[in-house]
Amino acid sequence: MHYCRITNEDAVLDGEKLLSFEGAADTGEKLLALYRYVAPDYPKFYKMDLLSKTSFLGVELLKSSCSGLASAPEDAVALLFANSESSADTDIRFRDSYEIERLPGPSLFVYTLPNIALGEISIRNKWYGEHMFAVFPNFAPAYFVDHSALLLDDGAEWVIGGWVNVRNGPDALIFAMDKGENRSRDGFMSRLEDSLEELYRD
Repeated sequence: MHYCRITNEDAVLDGEKLLSFEGAADTGEKLLALYRYVAPDYPKFYKMDLLSKTSFLGVELLKSSCSGLASAPEDAVALLFANSESSADTDIRFRDSYEIERLPGPSLFVYTLPNIALGEISIRNKWYGEHMFAVFPNFAPAYFVDHSALLLDDGAEWVIGGWVNVRNGPDALIFAMDKGENRSRDGFMSRLEDSLEELYRD
């Protein structure tokens, strides 16, 4: 399993710190710094909301560690994301656009569903497999373990999972696992839940 962690402090890929956000004033600046570090040359990034940007950048980082993703069939990559705040950050910005500025922002309204983040990832990578975005009160590793197993058994070759919150700064754990790891599923899946809990605490 490969993973990346994006927090208020830094961005980490498979345990290696890639970028410190020291000096960046807010979430937008941190994500822009990470975008420049990753350098994907994808101008649509600038139009995304913070949830989509964070999810997008996490997947871009993982792609550099997961060489098999590039050759996976377009319907064989499943996306399995969740958070505890849905699209609240953008919802509040949209509400303010018509309550304070008296001009409802259609570019904000587009992002008032959390699964739009998965749409941005799918469009970028031409991945058309199963995808789901759930909302839970707290980080729920069992959700990722159980659904990853189902998706891999049902034909997915890769599962990319992510817990992504942004209201209090970026707080993301995004991981990728391939079908090969599922061959010894009982052992692997029993370790995956513990691993996700440990990585999220870190």
